[in-house]
Amino acid sequence: MFTPTAANPPIAVLLTLCASGFVAGTTLLAKAIGTGALGEPLHPLQISHGRFLFAFLAIGIAMLATRRRIEKPALATHAARSLLGWGGVTLMFAAAAFIPLADATAISFLNPVFGMFFAILFLGETVGRVRWTAAAIALIGMMILLRPAPDSFRPASLLALAAAVALGAELIFIKRLSGREAGLQILFINNVIGLCIASLALLAVWQAPSGPQWLALAAIGFLMAAAQFCFVNAMARAEASFVAPFFYATLVFATLYDFLVFDVRPDAVSVTGATVIIAGAALLAWREARIRT
Repeated sequence: MFTPTAANPPIAVLLTLCASGFVAGTTLLAKAIGTGALGEPLHPLQISHGRFLFAFLAIGIAMLATRRRIEKPALATHAARSLLGWGGVTLMFAAAAFIPLADATAISFLNPVFGMFFAILFLGETVGRVRWTAAAIALIGMMILLRPAPDSFRPASLLALAAAVALGAELIFIKRLSGREAGLQILFINNVIGLCIASLALLAVWQAPSGPQWLALAAIGFLMAAAQFCFVNAMARAEASFVAPFFYATLVFATLYDFLVFDVRPDAVSVTGATVIIAGAALLAWREARIRT
């Protein structure tokens, strides 16, 4: 699952597109659970608990099937990464209940930009003109999507922005773990710690889910585990600079799902803002890939 694989770009593209569809599917299901489409609305904290619970079960099965052992984990780094990841996921699920999935997804693509800022502050990385330009472009797209005019501003957009900040900070700890521990071990420990955090938070908001909500919660967890599986295997079959742009298909899937299920159509502001954010994020991804090669 996480061993080097022969290069196969077409399979890498297919796996990345599958990962994109799965990630967008988790946000769609979170919106359905959080808006009352499947019963009494559940709190975002309970939805994120379901995501970690069922992802833990899926990845735990993979650990048992492959007989992987936990070897010298950097627990403090894992804990920080898991706390930020849990916070980002929870905020993203909360945002999905109030704004179109396309907008929430597009704003979440700012996470590499915030990751760059945190890398400057905490890792001492230097940033050139191209990366600063890419960040500026993406932030302009963010301002478009936030709709800062008094008559169009949506406070819930700040939830998606906070999610992007948390997920950007998480990238710092992912960088510290990558290459030092096995991929499956990182995913397993992340979901174990995330489940512990989510379970504590759940105590304050627990309510019994309906049957359809239980199925949706399970689907969120398993879809997220499947997305991680597909993306990691895609990265094993092609260069990151080749694979990463295809992950922006998440926005296409999110828009399509929102239209088919909730009849939400993106307006001109959403399309413009999303396009600008993706342009900036794609430029940043391209530049970072060039730096590594």
